[in-house]
Amino acid sequence: MENETRNSHGPNKIAHLEMIQGTVDRMGGNLFYLRGWSITLLAGLFAISTSDLLKVAEWAPLLFFVLLILFWIYDAYFLSLERKFRGLYDKVRKLSEEEIDFAMNIGEFKTHADKTIFAAMFSPMLLGFYGVLGVAMLIIFALIK
Repeated sequence: MENETRNSHGPNKIAHLEMIQGTVDRMGGNLFYLRGWSITLLAGLFAISTSDLLKVAEWAPLLFFVLLILFWIYDAYFLSLERKFRGLYDKVRKLSEEEIDFAMNIGEFKTHADKTIFAAMFSPMLLGFYGVLGVAMLIIFALIK
């Protein structure tokens, strides 16, 4: 009987899980838009820096890589938040209906190694995206010079 109660999905539990899922969805949307903005702004910077008959401005590579790293960190921040809220979702999923308090506190997940900004930065997804973008621009800048 206890197992049955613990796994029941009453209205409070469902509402709380939906609140958390809405936050996870927003984090995922932020990640999507951030990657789009990063490609757009970095491509625009590249176009501006090479607009004088493919002569790369001296400041362009440095500014490009500073922006690339800033976007990478910002993207990792949203990914780590998403992971923390997924941890909260998993925790709430296991609670009984009586234990639901609609808290959205993710503080307990800040110390989980897989949910830090650093771990998110070096996740295969972000490392692949920003790594490929960085290597591609290194090659392009080297070919132009």
